[in-house]
Amino acid sequence: MNQRYDVLIVGGGMVGSTIACALANSDLSVAVIEQQYPPAFSPEQPHDLRVSALSLASENILRNVGAWDGILSRRLCPYRRMRVWEASDERAATEFDSSRIDHPYLGNIVENRVVQLALLERLGQIDNVDLICPAQIESIDYSPGASLVQLSDGRELVGRLLVAADGGQSRVRDAVGIGTHKWDYDQYALVASVETAYEQQDITWQQFTPTGPLAFLPLSGHNASLVWYNTPNNVRRLMELSERRFMEELVATFPERLGQIDRLLERGFFPLRRQHAQRYVGEGVALAGDAAHMIHPLAGQGVNIGLLDAAALVEVVLNAKAAGEAWDSLEVLQRYESQRRRHNLLMMQTMDAFYRVFSNDSAPLKLVRNIGLGLAGKLPFAKDRVMQFAMGLEGDLPQLAR
Repeated sequence: MNQRYDVLIVGGGMVGSTIACALANSDLSVAVIEQQYPPAFSPEQPHDLRVSALSLASENILRNVGAWDGILSRRLCPYRRMRVWEASDERAATEFDSSRIDHPYLGNIVENRVVQLALLERLGQIDNVDLICPAQIESIDYSPGASLVQLSDGRELVGRLLVAADGGQSRVRDAVGIGTHKWDYDQYALVASVETAYEQQDITWQQFTPTGPLAFLPLSGHNASLVWYNTPNNVRRLMELSERRFMEELVATFPERLGQIDRLLERGFFPLRRQHAQRYVGEGVALAGDAAHMIHPLAGQGVNIGLLDAAALVEVVLNAKAAGEAWDSLEVLQRYESQRRRHNLLMMQTMDAFYRVFSNDSAPLKLVRNIGLGLAGKLPFAKDRVMQFAMGLEGDLPQLAR
């Protein structure tokens, strides 16, 4: 027997679950297919390695879909300030403070699992959404208006609108035959979760070096997430070091403002890739989040633009349905693509420019960097625009993000 749904979402991560939550109380039947449920959260457990800097726009989306309370009931760390500087000259440092724009904070650092758990918890309260988890997908057969997803337990799910929220290696995207433009950066990101002597901080910072930035993300309590961008060979070498030797390299490389590291909890790494789908939509199908785009994580915007995808897609579908249009048609879905592709491409190009300017030892570019950082620190208008960008409040936002 086929189970039929109006919207069939493949992927119950942060983006897929947000789409489903945003469709709550509509008269659309929705199913979310997720491979496995994340482990339960305990406040006593160490912080996860994978965290995200959620912008104010993302917070608004999560509030509006009813998931923010679930995050607050677990843990997060607001940050009020951002500081950036060139390794060779901290005198040119620029610091951004949310009090300048009359807001208590710029964003929140949250563990990805905490966000996903809060969203899945919210899904359990929604009558028109079925969460199918754990589930292994056997095959995906794309057919406009009646796409079929077969599960390994024999169940067959049919969706009028098939949504790809299944990440950078999207099986939905492959099944539909949508190609990608992609290349790998000559850079890896090493992420370390640590305990520090400092109490909970309200600042996130980046120090730019020739091989890539060193970044600090505050977490609750005496905890922090460190990101060390470097060449693939250097990152692999660092991962092979003993814990003692690795700690010595951290202390020798990261700036003194990091303070004393009391304990290394976990470390891992991932290669950096830019990837952009050749199109976001087709008749009866839409891509969102990493299935549509992957960007350099330098400014921490990957999750944020994925959540904006979710908000925009739901807005387009529900507006079209209210107007009596064929809400799963190519004509309607192209409105979503038109909104998001332009914004995402601009974000990708901006991150590419940052990568090229801030990850080398070219003397002329070092001068440009110092001049740019110095000007940003001296021009109030420039500071305000950077903060608006960091908070995700630039451009024409979907209603859920406002």
